[in-house]
Amino acid sequence: MLFRIHSDSGVPIYLQLVRQVMHAIETGALRPGDQLPAIRSLAEEAVTNPNTVAKAYRELEYEGIIELRQGLGAFVRANLPSAEQGQAMKQAHRAVGAAVTAMRKLGLSEASMRRVFEAELMKEEEASAPAFTRR
Repeated sequence: MLFRIHSDSGVPIYLQLVRQVMHAIETGALRPGDQLPAIRSLAEEAVTNPNTVAKAYRELEYEGIIELRQGLGAFVRANLPSAEQGQAMKQAHRAVGAAVTAMRKLGLSEASMRRVFEAELMKEEEASAPAFTRR
């Protein structure tokens, strides 16, 4: 598999790799179960640091696109997230980004933002719990 890195594009290299893997999956060049190149070989092919490739793979794993198998490598997941899930994740990222921007304007620290976010998650979790488990 050939990846093309454009160092003058202004887009971080790891993000270029993420986008190219996702594009390869969308176009059918990569199918569920296919193995991605090893981190070192892809780093050599892309003429980049292996940590950059590892970061791209971690991002793809976080997004549910690939799975990393210890000692075996990276594989395209068999049960990829649906297009609707992907769209929902994009909307969620935008919403959280807007909330972070608003909290920064209020002068909140990163630690305070985390506490606010965690408190809201806990409040939502308690509200959706069955009545007999609520306090």
